[in-house]
Amino acid sequence: MATFKTFAVAAALLGAAQAVDVNVRANGGNVTGKFDKFGYGFLHEDINNSGDGGIYAELIQNRAFQYSPSYPVSTAHYYPINGASLGIEFVSPPLSSALPASLRVSATNTTGQVGFQNEGYWGIDVRVQKYTGSFWVKGAYKGAFTAWLKSNLTTDVFGRVEVQSKSVAGAWTEHKFELTPSVAAPSSNNTFAVTFDSAGTSNGTLDFNLISLFPPTYKGRANGLRIDIAEALEEMNPTYLRFPGGNMLEGLRLGAEWDWKDSIGPLRERPGFEGVWGYQQTHGLGLIEYLEWAEDMGLHFAVGLYAGLALNGNYTTEAELQPYIQDALNEIEFIIGPVTSTWGARRAELGHPEPFELNYVELGNEDWLAGFPGGWESYKAYRFPLMYEAVSKAYPDIQIIASSASSDPNPETAATDGLDFPADVLGDYHPYREPDQLVDEFDRFDNDFGHIVGEVAAVHVNGGIEWLGLLNPYPWWIGAVGESVSLIGYERNSDRIPMVLYAPVLKNLNRFQWSITLIQFAADPALTTRAVT
Repeated sequence: MATFKTFAVAAALLGAAQAVDVNVRANGGNVTGKFDKFGYGFLHEDINNSGDGGIYAELIQNRAFQYSPSYPVSTAHYYPINGASLGIEFVSPPLSSALPASLRVSATNTTGQVGFQNEGYWGIDVRVQKYTGSFWVKGAYKGAFTAWLKSNLTTDVFGRVEVQSKSVAGAWTEHKFELTPSVAAPSSNNTFAVTFDSAGTSNGTLDFNLISLFPPTYKGRANGLRIDIAEALEEMNPTYLRFPGGNMLEGLRLGAEWDWKDSIGPLRERPGFEGVWGYQQTHGLGLIEYLEWAEDMGLHFAVGLYAGLALNGNYTTEAELQPYIQDALNEIEFIIGPVTSTWGARRAELGHPEPFELNYVELGNEDWLAGFPGGWESYKAYRFPLMYEAVSKAYPDIQIIASSASSDPNPETAATDGLDFPADVLGDYHPYREPDQLVDEFDRFDNDFGHIVGEVAAVHVNGGIEWLGLLNPYPWWIGAVGESVSLIGYERNSDRIPMVLYAPVLKNLNRFQWSITLIQFAADPALTTRAVT
């Protein structure tokens, strides 16, 4: 019950209050909608097996025996059937110059069916649905191959199909098949196998390469995306996709950057990529697949253009930069050029005569970080200015993004030695923070020029040792709250912030390098889980 004293105090306060006039104007404030569209989205690079073994739907791991200086060629993930001998060979002719290594399968002291099985990306999900597959063979063989989906725990076979041999001596032939299991597997602990009758060969030996198996894919695309993961991303109503990175764009050393030209065309012409996160990549999820991903989800996208810096800190000299600038212009032409252009014609040959819509390109990735200070000084002195000049002259309608923020390369509390941003260029801001620090981000752009928030996430607990230790093992509620507050702040500055992108997006539970993501998954779609974020 309120007392007389309480009412007296309230009355006194009311009497002391003064009228306030509020003037509201329809202009002069933040111009929400200055850009075509403000929205949220994702950065994708192949970290955490988020591409190979993730959203890229290929089920066979090490399908083409690709290798690089960091990842030697091997028969990893393959196992013999009926005592067969498995080994790597460099035969002549190879399947292609891009895929010189192949799997030799030899019968030893056995007769009858021999072959190999592949464990997939830590298992294979088997359902009653149509799987499409293929493999290439070199060597004379009269008879049939058998493609199997079977349990790795029992003798159960869920589906099999015979594939009549077209294999001949001295040449490579492709064998395609469709396989529909008669029953679903109770778990994802399954393998894919190919066998043949050694009696039908001349010496008990055949060579195999580019062994592929796909389930149904998102939007039915050939060489497409895994349905459950793609739909989980689509359900978040994203607006933007940034690709291909991220560290993946830069590569481990000069000459090992993500080369878009190696990622287009038939799979047998893609040599793969020396991944920067601890594993060889297939390049199956290449530039055209990224563009179709954006198209199928209705996303705007920002393409990272290589700017001459490697993760080991080495960078191109000014005299060496021009070929990289031309390569970037060629990449843009591939995406949006008419079919009468050189690279637009190449895109049309690959089945997409209509140009894609490209509104944003980013010159490099975190050029203030790798090889600091030399890499950063070269970016400011000539790598960014020369690329900016060439791209803006050739494509004045494309929004250019620099690979640093106004606060880079130092914390905002310290003196900066930043990039001299042209008036028409956006910065790129990457706040990986503690939750409380993200709350402090609320007014970060109230008095700054335009940026994208190209990567953002709560990754460390409040008051911890931050980058001196590990990331938090999972997304957590207070992290999601901190992220939400920062996102509100970015959105209220949408006159200068067109996009805010979470990164990384996906994590395979069997092998990952970065624990905080929006979605985690494994071979079994039942384990695809959304984060609290």
